[in-house]
Amino acid sequence: MTSPANRDLSRAARLSVAPMMDWTDRHCRALHRLLSRDTLLYTEMVTAPALVRGGALHLLDHSDDGPVALQLGGSDPAELAEAARLGAQAGYDQIDLNCGCPSDRVQSGTFGAVLMRSPELVADCVAAMRAAVDIEVTVKCRIGVDEQEPREVLPDFLETVSATGCSRFVIHARKAWLKGLSPKENRDIPPLDYPLVHEMKAAFPHLHISINGGIESLDEVQQHLAQGLDGVMIGRAAYHRPWDILGEADRAIYGTDHGLSAEQAVQEMLPYIEAHLSAGGRLHQVTRHMLGLFAGRPGARGWRRVLSERATRDGAGTEVVELALSQLTEPA
Repeated sequence: MTSPANRDLSRAARLSVAPMMDWTDRHCRALHRLLSRDTLLYTEMVTAPALVRGGALHLLDHSDDGPVALQLGGSDPAELAEAARLGAQAGYDQIDLNCGCPSDRVQSGTFGAVLMRSPELVADCVAAMRAAVDIEVTVKCRIGVDEQEPREVLPDFLETVSATGCSRFVIHARKAWLKGLSPKENRDIPPLDYPLVHEMKAAFPHLHISINGGIESLDEVQQHLAQGLDGVMIGRAAYHRPWDILGEADRAIYGTDHGLSAEQAVQEMLPYIEAHLSAGGRLHQVTRHMLGLFAGRPGARGWRRVLSERATRDGAGTEVVELALSQLTEPA
């Protein structure tokens, strides 16, 4: 396994897969890593209290041999510092602080997007985390929340937090509305402001800035990179169409190509699935992340149907995956 200290995170972060609650768990990342060796992957958000007070260290389990970031949620500097230490010990390449999630549950813990209102507190948290670990500490944020004027608050946020020495930010190019919109609506309704994120790169050229929000294709990724941004983060498109995004990413974004087809990726997942089942896991816990692997391909509906109907059954094993794979047909 490559040591985090020896990885080029600036290169890896040219493309990253967003942290997505209930989606980017270790099983999802196992699939995504097979599709792309180079893309920077993120965990789901893990709360610092769960690790430090709850002792839920199983949330840190991973076996990734590529660049991977642990995203933490919290607002207590000492607690975040301890959680960051635990993440570093678990072998993560970087620790990211969530300043973008708008859910009520997150707000009640005084973290997530609500922290956009408290850049000094974010700076204190980041400073404590940086002092606790030798790996990169980054921040994922929004352009603002509620009635804030993004062109006023975002530069102040970046200046205040980067004064701690934090040099890498992922900016979701939508404002978050903390009241009145659900987390799902917050991913769709507030308008995207890509130009503002590009303006922030021009205003803070020394910072590594990635853009997030509504990006659907590698062509769009390349456009943002060509316009001067350091990285692009893709969320739902990478999850729902993993081959379209990650299967082509190493070649298109990094200039490398390990030549693994979607079918080969499924075959490579079988030993992983068998190990998970042997440890008492259930098939659908892994295969639910694989439903979109053949999106747009002949037979994709049959692939999804077999996995959806059979993977949840008691005793379901890799024979279900093999049967689903047999539903695929080659393009004419």
